[in-house]
Amino acid sequence: MSDTTMLKNDNLPEQKKLSNMPEAPDLEVFAKNLNKLFAGRKLAEIKIVNAKSSKGDATALDANLKGHKLVAVYRSGKELRFQFSNKLVLGMHLMLHGKLYEFNETNENKNTLIELYFEGKGLALTDYQGYANVKLNPEDKKGIDTLSKELDFAYLKKALQSKSNIKTRITNQDVIRGIGNAYADEILWEAKIAPQSVSNKIPDDKIKTLAAAIKAVLENAEKEISKSHPGIIAGEVRDFLKIHNSKKDKSPTGAEIKADKKGGVTYYTDEQEIFI
Repeated sequence: MSDTTMLKNDNLPEQKKLSNMPEAPDLEVFAKNLNKLFAGRKLAEIKIVNAKSSKGDATALDANLKGHKLVAVYRSGKELRFQFSNKLVLGMHLMLHGKLYEFNETNENKNTLIELYFEGKGLALTDYQGYANVKLNPEDKKGIDTLSKELDFAYLKKALQSKSNIKTRITNQDVIRGIGNAYADEILWEAKIAPQSVSNKIPDDKIKTLAAAIKAVLENAEKEISKSHPGIIAGEVRDFLKIHNSKKDKSPTGAEIKADKKGGVTYYTDEQEIFI
């Protein structure tokens, strides 16, 4: 594959947002650890420190959730969901720089947006940019979740009937929910499909390879994150990535890792076949 210029990004603002945003593997681990810390605890109070972080009526959050037990925390796409005993859900989007911190009695974390006071333990959401947010009963994007069993060849075959480049397509949350900039690069390298490829030009055998690569890369990433950072609830662990890694200049098979900085950095190698 040559240094072909990336095809026009038909979703450029979204691509720029993806550069460091937590993706499915990160959020799966966060959710599991948050369950260990908070599931079964009653929410005593929710404080909105920065009103911009609440999508909707901030007063309604406390009124609807206060006094109810947290049943479970789970991931949906690139967001977290807090399911309460009254069947209401608090959705949380960390955006680029949102981080979660556990605290005991007093939250001393800077740039706090929201404080959740559970029985005996608190959770703070911070973001120095102020973009992370929460919403009561949020609606999911249209796309299928990246770890769903329904994300198979048949779904991908239909979903890739687009003239956009393949990286743009698989990071579009209305197509597949949960994949962002970093893991798109890892998945496409694993499938040996160049990110510059036109989605509807990819042949069936490569679509099957892509479906398998999505599952393999994301499941392995979750295991790596859990192993190296077992209690993590914030940040993105990226040091184990094979391609989307600024500290590496060669792929595991010895090819030079190249970087395209248009619309967010894309890492790739000439081992990946381009379809145009």
